[in-house]
Amino acid sequence: MSKLRIRSALMVSAVLALSSTWAHAGPCKAAIAEFEAAIRQSAGNPMAGLMAPQSTAAQLDRQPTVASVKREQAQLRSQFAVTMARAKRLDAAGDLEGCTEALNAAKRLYIL
Repeated sequence: MSKLRIRSALMVSAVLALSSTWAHAGPCKAAIAEFEAAIRQSAGNPMAGLMAPQSTAAQLDRQPTVASVKREQAQLRSQFAVTMARAKRLDAAGDLEGCTEALNAAKRLYIL
């Protein structure tokens, strides 16, 4: 085979591989990837991270304990992971509205 034919075959293979990847991409794939990239980029920012509204229990005249803070942080991490997984699952199913809603819920949990 000539070099031109080999190059052409490689180019066609690459185009087909990319087009099949994009054909199966969900409606929120780019938004999810962008949000995950922003989270990775914010790793060194002390003002970025997961957050939740103050609970009613925290408003009572008690100080939080180390254990209660750790428990709440673990629950928040779990809630964020579940929300992101839901967004990805809905994205894979092609549900734009559901995926967008789940991604926005995840964004409300994470300060960038």
